[in-house]
Amino acid sequence: MPIEFQAKRVSPMLGVSDMEKTLAFYTTVLLFDIAMQSPGYSIVEKNGASVHFSLIQDETILKGLRGHTEIYIEVEGIDALWEHVAQFKGQYRIRDLFTQSYGMREFHIDDPNKCLVFVGQRA
Repeated sequence: MPIEFQAKRVSPMLGVSDMEKTLAFYTTVLLFDIAMQSPGYSIVEKNGASVHFSLIQDETILKGLRGHTEIYIEVEGIDALWEHVAQFKGQYRIRDLFTQSYGMREFHIDDPNKCLVFVGQRA
């Protein structure tokens, strides 16, 4: 017999090496709001979507995460957000706004922990 339930929200949890730099990126560049902040664990939110951050001090673990972690943030109003994010091209590795073959308009940006953030909206 199938089990019925409703998934209400999925929130990625990312390991970070510098909580302050990470929070500055997600609030200044991607315009999230800080929902909870502590030295070892923090949460940012935007319209019910959230990203959790856990401070990792073990360099071996960080080495395994850097360049191997990705998240996808689906948005409305991608053109306005892109105009804002494009101002940070000199500070972060960014792929310009484009349309994917699977029907999403996207841009990509690396956060300070080398997590690749995909930001997209249905085309």
